[in-house]
Amino acid sequence: MPSGQRSRRWAGVPLRERAELRRDELIAAGVKLLGSAKGPALTVRAVCREAELTERYFYESFNDRDEFVRAVYDDVCAGAMTALTSATTPREAVERFVALMVDDPTRGRVLLLAPESEPVLTRSGAEWMPSFIDLLQQKLTRIADPVRQAMMATSLIGALTALFTAYLNDRLPVTRDQFIDYCVDMLVGRVVSFGPS
Repeated sequence: MPSGQRSRRWAGVPLRERAELRRDELIAAGVKLLGSAKGPALTVRAVCREAELTERYFYESFNDRDEFVRAVYDDVCAGAMTALTSATTPREAVERFVALMVDDPTRGRVLLLAPESEPVLTRSGAEWMPSFIDLLQQKLTRIADPVRQAMMATSLIGALTALFTAYLNDRLPVTRDQFIDYCVDMLVGRVVSFGPS
């Protein structure tokens, strides 16, 4: 990017906010590359090229590629958690998750497929999974036994992960509405309640 374009890009933005904006742009580029349908092609150079930033700015926010990949994954997971936490019914939860992870399949591939190809995400995925299980377990208010709640929540998360992964990989010949209806039926049929916990 020519220096004139770079200076106009940050015109009017206070210096202290520029680093944060650059970090956001790098994360957005990372989501696109890590969630590519062709598979991850994520190098520092590729990220900088996608974000139209120099490597200097990459290292302003991240120590190395591994830290960056974890930050991209955490960003997608946090977005998914926010969407699910704010839902008030099983249908709304599924619709929000589909909108976030299927309508924007790059994000879905980051969440569900990237850990298979990025060893650095093995630990991150393991760290996020209990949060998703706990969130669902809190909705299982019709099950009194906490051990059974935990087992049910774990099995539902496993089933939903497999369903969304297959859907993202085009292995389920169903419409978007059919997919949503099935996921909702599965949640409701397994005594998920979105009432007060």
